[in-house]
This record gives sequence, structure tokens and C-alpha cells, in this order.
Amino acid sequence: MSKLDGNERWKTKMIMTEHVEQFEGQQRDAGGKMITIEERTMVRDLILLPYMDTMVSKSLKELEHSGNILKRAYSMAGQAIQRRIMQDTYQLQKELKQRNIRVLADEQEEFLVYYKIFCRGYQERFGLTRDVMRTEISLRLTQYTADLGSVLRDHLK
Repeated sequence: MSKLDGNERWKTKMIMTEHVEQFEGQQRDAGGKMITIEERTMVRDLILLPYMDTMVSKSLKELEHSGNILKRAYSMAGQAIQRRIMQDTYQLQKELKQRNIRVLADEQEEFLVYYKIFCRGYQERFGLTRDVMRTEISLRLTQYTADLGSVLRDHLK
């Protein structure tokens, strides 16, 4: 008998291989009606993009009031990133609509944000922790900045 036997917390934290196989079998049996991993990633991105837009907007407002001599260049870069965020949001909304997937905000707890996903007749609850959101937003903003930098480098050559 191990120390974890009888500890109910561990039962919900571990995924055993038979559970993974059971989940994959349910997805095959549903005939493509359940949400796929790719679609789940699209939903996650659609949830995060408005937060990113808000962060960039706040940063641009702070920049307006700063005395930085490169204020105009930073502002143009921020606006370009914001346009890209809006384009990505529009594309994701369009793609999810074509796949008959809707996402609605559900509730917020202290460290979790929940959303309801309506996917081809099924309903699912999707939760993101604030730490995961921060990490993903940071990675995406870094990618947008790198993309903008490569466009500028290519243009200056």
C-alpha cells in the first residue's frame, strides 16, 4: 500500500492509459461530432486573443503619455500587432463558425476561467488557469513581435 492510496485528490490528477484509450475510443465512436484537439486549440486561441488585444491597447495608451523619443515607432509597432490580433480573431471566429462551434464565457473562479463550448450538438465546459493564460499570451505576443521584426528586416534589406 502506497502513501497515495486513500488520498482522493490524486484520483483526479492522474490519467491512466486505459482512460486515454477510452477517451480516444469515444471520439472515434462519436463520428467526428466531438471537438478535436486542433479545434480545442483554436478555441483556446479565440479565448486568449481578446485578452491580448486589451493588453496591447493598455500598453499603447501608456505609451501616449510617455516621453520616450521612440514613442511613434513603438506606437506603430503596437498598432501593427493589434491589427494582426484582430485578423487572427476574425479568422478563428469564421473557421469555428464553419465547423459549427460556439464559445461562451461561463464563470470565473479565483484562478480559473471557464467557458462553454457548443460543438455539433455537444456541450462541454472548458477551463483555463490564469497561469496558463499568462504563459500562452506571453508566447503569442513574443511570436507577433518576432513576426513584425522579420517583416521589418526583410523590408530593410
